[in-house]
Amino acid sequence: MKQAIVARTDIGMGKGKLAAQVAHASLSAYEDTSTKTKRAWKGEGQKKVVLKGESEQQLFELADKAEREGLPNAIIRDAGHTQLDPGTVTALAVGPGDEGAIDRVTGELSLF
Repeated sequence: MKQAIVARTDIGMGKGKLAAQVAHASLSAYEDTSTKTKRAWKGEGQKKVVLKGESEQQLFELADKAEREGLPNAIIRDAGHTQLDPGTVTALAVGPGDEGAIDRVTGELSLF
């Protein structure tokens, strides 16, 4: 079991902004996860990886793949209070779910 969070590299987020967006994504996808999967993921230590995404389009394509795999996922749009324009897509979380299924969606991406 694991969760993958894909954060965009093309919009110049600072480290604090990046951390906040990754946290938003992780929690949002978790909230849409079945109770059984939540329990299993928690029992295995809540494994997460943060990966590099190159564009908004890529995040939406990955979200579509996640949907086809039946995985919970969440696209995050920034509120625009600090560094980014309102509505800027910043991150995507995929899972928690079966590690093999997560890897079929995000396995080609590099670690952040």
